[in-house]
Amino acid sequence: MSSRTKARKRAIDALYAAELRDGMATELLEATKEQVSDRQNQDEIFDFAMELVSGVLSNQLEIDEILSNVAQNWTLDRMPALDRAILRLAIYEISFGTATPAEVVISEAVALATELSTEDSPAFINGVLATVAATRKPI
Repeated sequence: MSSRTKARKRAIDALYAAELRDGMATELLEATKEQVSDRQNQDEIFDFAMELVSGVLSNQLEIDEILSNVAQNWTLDRMPALDRAILRLAIYEISFGTATPAEVVISEAVALATELSTEDSPAFINGVLATVAATRKPI
């Protein structure tokens, strides 16, 4: 697993946990970083994870608007919290990031949904993100 994949997973964990606990995702990510500080190569993983979490939080209103418009017949409250976290992160990368191609972001999001979420989540996430990628405005 690449360090960027690990960073995305850490970011999703923090976003998900923060929503469940009404906490701050950045604080949860910092606490996790401290817990694993004895492991190698953690700085690169957590630096990218923090960049992603900060980006999602800074743009969450716009991200949620995009998500609400694209996920037809699904309100944000109706979506599983984990799927919401995965989608928010991926929409941030697709719509606001420039470093990773949309196809890679979608593939990573679907893989994480397959590993972490419900049986129906990968197809749902793939469909939503494909629509976001197809309709995004060039940066």
